[in-house]
Amino acid sequence: FNGISWAHPLGLEPGLGHDLLARLLFGARTSFFVALIVTVSSVSIGVIMGILMGYFRGAVDSTLGRFIDFLLAFPAFFMIVALSLPMVQRLEATGLVEGNSARMTYLVIILIFFGWPYLARIMRSQVLSIRERDYILAARALGASQRRIIFKEIVPNLWTVVIVYLSLSLPGYLTAEAVFSFLGLGVQPPDATWGLLISDSIKYVISNPTYFLIPSTALILVVLTFNLLGDAVRDALDPRSEVS
Repeated sequence: FNGISWAHPLGLEPGLGHDLLARLLFGARTSFFVALIVTVSSVSIGVIMGILMGYFRGAVDSTLGRFIDFLLAFPAFFMIVALSLPMVQRLEATGLVEGNSARMTYLVIILIFFGWPYLARIMRSQVLSIRERDYILAARALGASQRRIIFKEIVPNLWTVVIVYLSLSLPGYLTAEAVFSFLGLGVQPPDATWGLLISDSIKYVISNPTYFLIPSTALILVVLTFNLLGDAVRDALDPRSEVS
């Protein structure tokens, strides 16, 4: 059973003999770091762009809207795969990052680049609705500045959508990091991520199935937990989403 014992609760990594629990925890650190950075950054950019589009409309809305349409029309998955090698080499050439740091940096940047337009669209529609409400019109009639209207009247009414989107985006980016690491585009040995552990375990799936099942099950359970948490947060913050 893959060397499972009291000393090694999840067993040992075939061939190298590394403790699988230690590798799983170490890999979780990398996977969650990438997912958190991408989630927070893409949500921040999406909120800012959505507010600009929805509040100012006109040329700002038209220009950003066309750019978002352009990004959404791109086959993001194939672009990420195709640009991986040249972009990682370009990052390494700067001398700022190298090896796995360069791969992680590329993955973070490219996932943010293709991730923010979805929330920007949602924020735009929310702001378009909010800016026409009576209390916004009253604040404008009383001479409130655009800055005050945006930060004091509009932004507080967007937190519900932002929190729900955050809770649902994190497992998505966690899965994305695992997929790209599985394909060899992310962190490489001797470092570890959950996707890399799953990739390494494929060749042992018949002879040592627990090595494959443990990281796969861990990823499934974490993603499922965050998805259920996101649904619970959405229901708690927006009772209208519940179906009686």
